[in-house]
Amino acid sequence: MRFRFGELVVFAVFLFAAAVAVIVVVPQEQATAQQGFTSTRWGPLSPADRDFLVKVRWAGLWEIPAGRWAQERSTNEKVKIAGNHLMVDHAKLDEAVRAEAAALGVLLPNEPNPDQQRWLGEMSNATGAQFDQIFADRLRAAHGKVFATVAAIRAGTRNERIRAFAAEANVVVMKHMRVLEETGLVDYSALPVPQV
Repeated sequence: MRFRFGELVVFAVFLFAAAVAVIVVVPQEQATAQQGFTSTRWGPLSPADRDFLVKVRWAGLWEIPAGRWAQERSTNEKVKIAGNHLMVDHAKLDEAVRAEAAALGVLLPNEPNPDQQRWLGEMSNATGAQFDQIFADRLRAAHGKVFATVAAIRAGTRNERIRAFAAEANVVVMKHMRVLEETGLVDYSALPVPQV
């Protein structure tokens, strides 16, 4: 009888553990689905992950033409160098983001967002030193904003593909901030003050 009693105790413990698992795990899965997560074979894809891919695509849609214009409209060699880096790096990053989005089922935009269109409009009417200043200020400010987004995604995503892509994007953003700062034209007083 003791052996059978022991079996009953083990069985009861198993049932209790299973019940706890159902109570604890199932509501979390439902909450995850309600928060806009989608399941992928690389882990859950969050709304922030999808937004990150959209922002990377938007970056390429305005930074590639801005970089090309730097080659045509600037007389400053450092601005031309920065523009070339933006143009070349974003062409590669744009190809990569389109591949990531296709693999993860994320729709991407095909035009810059309204702010980016406005910044391109400012640049399209400028040449020489005026172009250089607009180029350095708008692009450095934009990279500062996206840097925080990339870091947050890299630190918190649950998706393996997004994590790897965010690490790649982070390297590009850091490089672009550096080459823009090397122009000597960035107005640091116009950049947002970091929050504590």
